[in-house]
Amino acid sequence: MHQVLKPDVFAVGARDWDRRLFDELIPLPDGTSYNAYLIRGTEKTALIDTVDPTKSAQLIANLQALGVETIDYIVTQHAEQDHSGSVGEILRLYPNAKIVTNQKCKNLLCDHLLLRDDQFLTIVDGETLALGNKTLQFIFTPWVHWPETMCTYLQEEGILFSCDFFGSHLAQSELYVADQAKVYESAKRYYAEIMMPFRTNIQTNLAKVQAVHPAIIAPSHGPVYPEPQFILEAYAEWTADKVKNEVLIPYVSMHGSTELMVNYLVDALVRLGITVKPFNLPRTDIGELAMALVDAATVVIGTPTVILGPHPYAVYGTYLTNLLRPKTRFATVIGSYGWGGKTIESIQNLLTNLKAEILPPVMVKGQPRPADYRALDELAALIQSKHQSLNLK
Repeated sequence: MHQVLKPDVFAVGARDWDRRLFDELIPLPDGTSYNAYLIRGTEKTALIDTVDPTKSAQLIANLQALGVETIDYIVTQHAEQDHSGSVGEILRLYPNAKIVTNQKCKNLLCDHLLLRDDQFLTIVDGETLALGNKTLQFIFTPWVHWPETMCTYLQEEGILFSCDFFGSHLAQSELYVADQAKVYESAKRYYAEIMMPFRTNIQTNLAKVQAVHPAIIAPSHGPVYPEPQFILEAYAEWTADKVKNEVLIPYVSMHGSTELMVNYLVDALVRLGITVKPFNLPRTDIGELAMALVDAATVVIGTPTVILGPHPYAVYGTYLTNLLRPKTRFATVIGSYGWGGKTIESIQNLLTNLKAEILPPVMVKGQPRPADYRALDELAALIQSKHQSLNLK
């Protein structure tokens, strides 16, 4: 089913209500959508993005329901196949269409979809394309979150088609944001899981799209924003350097020693007025963990020692933290061991992407003793002092 954004501007993408995993990695508790948009000008017709190959039939049915006989341009803003994967199907139906994209995206599409050079119209940053009474302006937003990503701005209507930028994995029947709190959570999860590693690039590109003052933001996942300031302000907060008075503790415990330490440290930090978010890694939704990483000033990895190193779940949690590159300022390790090992060194070596000060770890042999609990009290006091040095409350 197609939906109308503005006169002669239609949402023609597909909802994926039942998808629960993205890239075989990211949980999708609310499904997702693959948004595509059709723009009819007085002279030319353009399709902005396509859909995941599993939903090609739905995209085609939406175009047929609109009676689309000709597509002149397929604007491809991002080569990842949940957006570009149906380009081949659209070209078979509309063989005279040209794929409009930038050079980097063209190169990737040729590699991933085996497209020909003569099927493309290559554009540069800031270039415009006239459809008659409607004009598309292309705004390059590299590394949001691939090197070739771009946005398209429909000048006459003030609509920014932002592709993955400002997206959310959320399937809903409404075209526009229906529940702002729900969309905020979904968009933050999306940012945390996908965008956060490119935070500094996003800061630059955020200013670039704000400069056109969009009246509507239409992403390629999730609902459309009729009040774009809502999501622009959220991104400004998430990408800013400021952290919150929060401690994130991803942990795993085999025989209870590490869990005793985590529970004690949680209580000690709470008494000091610090928000604590513990995550038991074997049972954790990594999307929830990623969202907590957006704001936390400190990360404490909790792990027992398995043979000579950290538990595999702790390795996974640490690797994920390093991969997502949060703006965390402090990090450390707590945990237990049986006879020895290199757990601390192994964890620290996995945190090379974090620009964080490493605080003294607390590792205990076997069950924690009174001296070990005192060391945890000292760690909690040190964390409080570090947070106060940043004026966090």
